[in-house]
Amino acid sequence: MAFESLTDKLQEVFKNLRSKGRLTEADVKAALKEVKMALLEADVNFKVVRQFTKKAEEQAIGQDVMNGLNPGQMVVKIVHDELVSLMGSEMTEIPFRPSNELTILMLIGLQGAGKTTTAAKLAGQFKAKGKKPLLAACDVYRPGAVKQLQVNGEKQGVEVFTIENSKRPVEIAKAAVVHAKETGANVLLIDTAGRLQIDEAMMDELVAIREAVPVDASLLVVDAMTGQEAVNVAKAFEEKVGITGVILTKLDGDTRGGAALSIKAICGKPILYIGMGEKLSDLEPFHPDRMASRILGMGDVLSLIEKAQANIDEEKAREMEQRVRKAQFTFDDYISSMEQMRKMGGIGSILGMMPGLGSKTKDLEDMIDEKDLARKEAIIHSMTPAERANPDLLNPSRKLRIAKGSGVDLQEVNRFVKQFEQTRKMMKQIPGMMKGRRGRKAFGGFNFPF
Repeated sequence: MAFESLTDKLQEVFKNLRSKGRLTEADVKAALKEVKMALLEADVNFKVVRQFTKKAEEQAIGQDVMNGLNPGQMVVKIVHDELVSLMGSEMTEIPFRPSNELTILMLIGLQGAGKTTTAAKLAGQFKAKGKKPLLAACDVYRPGAVKQLQVNGEKQGVEVFTIENSKRPVEIAKAAVVHAKETGANVLLIDTAGRLQIDEAMMDELVAIREAVPVDASLLVVDAMTGQEAVNVAKAFEEKVGITGVILTKLDGDTRGGAALSIKAICGKPILYIGMGEKLSDLEPFHPDRMASRILGMGDVLSLIEKAQANIDEEKAREMEQRVRKAQFTFDDYISSMEQMRKMGGIGSILGMMPGLGSKTKDLEDMIDEKDLARKEAIIHSMTPAERANPDLLNPSRKLRIAKGSGVDLQEVNRFVKQFEQTRKMMKQIPGMMKGRRGRKAFGGFNFPF
């Protein structure tokens, strides 16, 4: 997960600050020196780091902080606020035209950054908000690019416009605008071609498209795993084509996250969205304040709640709550919980938003064996509907049949059933764990299936 190493190092710095109680100017300078090193190791641009630590130090050694009741916490707050400022202060939204006027968005970037998938992700989000999007396939060079967009568009229930056998992106874009107006679409997303590296031909083609159709926003898609190179790419596209905002992809991968902390400061363009996975639902609006909280290990409860609200049926959650409190939680509920967890991005995504976990997130993830969860699913799917609904039916002969059907040992079935019964009893003994809306929000709106 992005920022994991940075989070661990910053938490260690702040832990030492809090333990001191009263701080000296030397304490603050030493702590901010460690913060500086952590940011540089996270691949944040060195000019950005220098400016960041200078501003933080000026505030942290002020009289209000040094003479305060809890200077350690004040320094943490200053670092948090500076991180927010660094990343843009407030969430920036894509500018849509009023009413049902057609808004034209052009996605640009290098090959492999994830433009085509991101275009489909955006289309799905816009559709969910009541827009009528249309995707235009203008990447006529990469083999399979048009087909990839068509497949993803179909999954999102969004039409994809293309001209078969055409190798003229400008003409496709112009025809897509006409088709969008004829069909009543109010958002057109143009998926353009990329290259393995920046070249004049690519830039000229993008400029030609912008001149041929009234593009409202150029959205640069960059791979966060390329680190500082992502910032250089953003600078090049801004100079040659002009960009409205940035979408960072693969922020869930093994990346140090420096691009997210550098792009706004270097290029002056906001990050609009972040890609947090390969699924078409794994795209989040970028909130600088929430990202700063995640980086500092403070969690992100608001995003967790929004994910829960978007992926969980409130009525089903209430019904499950009642069954949990009455110890009537079934194997069907277990499967449902696993599905909900996947929709919300998986256990890693959920734990990363929980406040107070910080560096413990990785340890908790390691404790949860994904293969073991898959075997438990196989065991449940080998049960009859009646057995899933009523675990009390599971006698020795039924368990033997289930073991054979799921390809596991009888002992593993016995262990799982015993664990399941213990979990049901525990849930009944913890009143209020899922009680009411507040309780459901605190647990992401569902029961963890482990």
